[in-house]
Amino acid sequence: MSPLSRRLNPWAALGWSAWSLGLEASTVIGLRTLKIAAGGPAGEAEAHRMVAEKIDAGLALQTMALSGGLGFTPQDAASRTLTHYRRKVRANRRRLSKA
Repeated sequence: MSPLSRRLNPWAALGWSAWSLGLEASTVIGLRTLKIAAGGPAGEAEAHRMVAEKIDAGLALQTMALSGGLGFTPQDAASRTLTHYRRKVRANRRRLSKA
């Protein structure tokens, strides 16, 4: 997508970013599923970690929204929300890919 088209339609770029985040998240889902399905202490710990991370990420995003950390336009809020979750997803993908 060209810089001009991104400026003319910021939602198109955000749509692409959301799609790519979804693709990366599906990789993490697969990796987590394998780890949890293997069972044992590592699988149980991963299940607990997954739930705790989701709660923490949601609460952090709410805090950002209430403090103005997501910006003041709908595009800023959407972009910063995607960035917030992308950091979490990437960290999990890196961690789970090592094992």
